Amino acid sequence: MELGVVELSRLQFASTALYHFLFVPLTLGLAILVAIMETVYVMTGRPIWRQMTKFWGTLFGINFVLGVATGITMEFQFGMNWSYYSHYVGDIFGAPLAIEGLMAFFLEATFVGLFFFGWDRMKPVTHCIVAWLVAIGSNFSALWILIANGWMQHPVGATFNPDTMRMEMTDFMAVLFNPVAQAKFVHTVSAGYVTASVFVLGVSAWYLLKGRHLELAKRSITVASAFGLAAALSVVVLGDESGYTAGETQKMKLASIEAMWETEPAPAHFTLFGFPDKEARETHYAIHVPWVMGLIGTRSLDTPIPGIDELVAKNKDRIQSGIIAYDALMTIRADKDQVPADVRATFEAHSADLGYALLLKRYVDDPRQATPAQIQQAADDTVPGVGILFWAFRIMVALGFAFIAVMIYFFFRSSFKGQSYPRWALRLAVIVIPFPWIAAEMGWVVAEFGRQPWTVDGVLPTALSASQLSVGDLLFTLIGFVAFYSVLFVVEMGLMLKYIRKGPHIDVKETEAWMARHEARLTSDRGDKPYAAVPAGE
Repeated sequence: MELGVVELSRLQFASTALYHFLFVPLTLGLAILVAIMETVYVMTGRPIWRQMTKFWGTLFGINFVLGVATGITMEFQFGMNWSYYSHYVGDIFGAPLAIEGLMAFFLEATFVGLFFFGWDRMKPVTHCIVAWLVAIGSNFSALWILIANGWMQHPVGATFNPDTMRMEMTDFMAVLFNPVAQAKFVHTVSAGYVTASVFVLGVSAWYLLKGRHLELAKRSITVASAFGLAAALSVVVLGDESGYTAGETQKMKLASIEAMWETEPAPAHFTLFGFPDKEARETHYAIHVPWVMGLIGTRSLDTPIPGIDELVAKNKDRIQSGIIAYDALMTIRADKDQVPADVRATFEAHSADLGYALLLKRYVDDPRQATPAQIQQAADDTVPGVGILFWAFRIMVALGFAFIAVMIYFFFRSSFKGQSYPRWALRLAVIVIPFPWIAAEMGWVVAEFGRQPWTVDGVLPTALSASQLSVGDLLFTLIGFVAFYSVLFVVEMGLMLKYIRKGPHIDVKETEAWMARHEARLTSDRGDKPYAAVPAGE
């Protein structure tokens, strides 16, 4: 297989995924925020909260539609660009995606229609329930997709069948409760909540700067800052959990994120800054924070984190063990029903390392014929791009702490300063709008690029997963995807800006009717009303 085909297939899927993830975080977060706003409307009956729900719900709808359009293409790519991957692990990977389509997506899509077209056809409480079902459906979609992705990071509940040459599921509950998948889910959705909170905060700040829709903007900032602060704190805490699971299940990824070339005595330090040099196997001008990485990666002060060089040596041993498994597998395939028991026993003893032998397929057709130099080269390939991971992780973390600071400030001003905000702070809130997307994309770079050279960690190399396509086919479709998605992105931005400039629809009759009822409550001379006027002479 041409290496160019694999690289172009990866680039095509990466570009599709990165475009798709421009829409996903905002959908996840806005769905919850809109449901919260409608809940307040049902509890208070105040028209301003209905206006807020409709306004932010409109922006959610635009984003949701374009997110669906880009997401559907990704699922087709598993069959088009990654056919051997789909054949090899489809029994496991396909199950969560099927459940997502049957359960979460249909739930979400059905109730989205009711949300937008049911305002005047349902009671407020019923419509509020619909809003929450939309939010739940959105998050359920993320759950099942991340269960599938988490299995690629940490393949559990499955085994390789030498008779069918495929991975087969053995324990669905293990796949469902995969610790990597659960950590990724809570971390990802929390990041989506931060994205939506920063978006609502920034748009509302723009309204205040322009002196428009002041009531909506102030209330939206209050909701967004409170929800966003909780979400931003959750991202940091849950990101720490992701670091711990990586330390348990993806040691090479963790070492590469840290540019930790050699194993250091426990507790390992955290490299705050530096310039990784893969050729020299060192990090220049490194600034270290003692103990931090040891606590993140091992939850202890006495457990070392293995360095890249140690892990490469272990992977070399696993490649040699995998060659034994590959040799036994070829015997099983040749003899079929007359396989000696000792051959099957040998395969079972070394089957966990079969994937490492398959890394040699990049250099030699038969891994059993690999030279020591090729084995060493395959072991070196298990180190992902250290420099990219190092900086992507630090950009993500730095932005995460910046969001906490922004949310603390606006939460304080909303709660204790009478919803008054300096103009410099409002301008800052507008400037910050795109940064959650940068943090989210950096997070996906860390998660997916850090898994290389594997499609399924330790099981199936990326170089074997692609379809038998030509470079020309891939270039043509890559250009087409990028062009089409760029158009969709421009459409998204145009529609969002149009409706933001337009602002919320204010139902004057509804507002006046509510104000009349409110004034009647305040001026009532009956003692059973709140704020009742005190009769003269008392």
